[in-house]
Amino acid sequence: MKKIIVAFDGLKYSKAAAEYAIDFAAQMEAHLVGVFLDDFSYHSYKIYELVHNERDIFEEKIEQFENKDKYSRDRAAEQFELACRDAAINHSIHHDKNIAIQEILHESIYADLIIVDGKETLTHYEEDKPTKFIRDLLINSECPIIVTPGTYKKIKKVVFLYDGGPSSVYAIKMFSYTLPQMKDLEVEVISVKEGMQTMHLSDGRLMKEFMKRHFPKAEYTILKGLADIEIIKHLRHKSPEELVVLGAYRRSTVSRWFKPSMADFLMQELRSPLFIAHNK
Repeated sequence: MKKIIVAFDGLKYSKAAAEYAIDFAAQMEAHLVGVFLDDFSYHSYKIYELVHNERDIFEEKIEQFENKDKYSRDRAAEQFELACRDAAINHSIHHDKNIAIQEILHESIYADLIIVDGKETLTHYEEDKPTKFIRDLLINSECPIIVTPGTYKKIKKVVFLYDGGPSSVYAIKMFSYTLPQMKDLEVEVISVKEGMQTMHLSDGRLMKEFMKRHFPKAEYTILKGLADIEIIKHLRHKSPEELVVLGAYRRSTVSRWFKPSMADFLMQELRSPLFIAHNK
């Protein structure tokens, strides 16, 4: 039985992330852990809201805000618990109260997969995608991650981004090992040829031999142009029911394509979930 983590900000509960996580856990017959990152340094209120000349009123305000935050976090955990029970999946809940990014990275050592909403910040500020929290998680996680959009859609197709390099193949391997039940979905492999390169798939014989064993229904699309432009153009108007798989956010970047900026563009431009794995 595999172990999936779904990470939550209990003050801004992501229903979409929960729905994706429950769907994957049900298909995999996995144990799902809802990790609520109740960071002691993170609150819904801002410091200026506490300012007051009288100490008693100041302390009363803190207590009121803290109780409000506790209620929000408790309600989020209850909502997740009820959804898991309704889906009849094996589950548990962790309340991690130390620094959020450190807690989830520690949890990632003991997980097969993390699912997280792409807009998570673990602050009360809005940030453009990818947020600092998501970027730090993607760079340092010890397991693959699915970054979800804000609305849940049932996955009906898988798209692999392949550049002929080891990082992109590693991501396909990890997806195959982690989510083998998806091998029967429609599968597309996208590759891009730049400049004077031929329109042949890089390492075509080996790649197709590998894919035939894991995803025998795979179709291949070869685009011409600059990878970061053509991939976005090809995927931008696709259905949010497609899951995009890529290798990215390695600590040392060798691949020409799958550097952080490619994943960043996809998070900014697409409405689809992304499966991201990096080969350290």
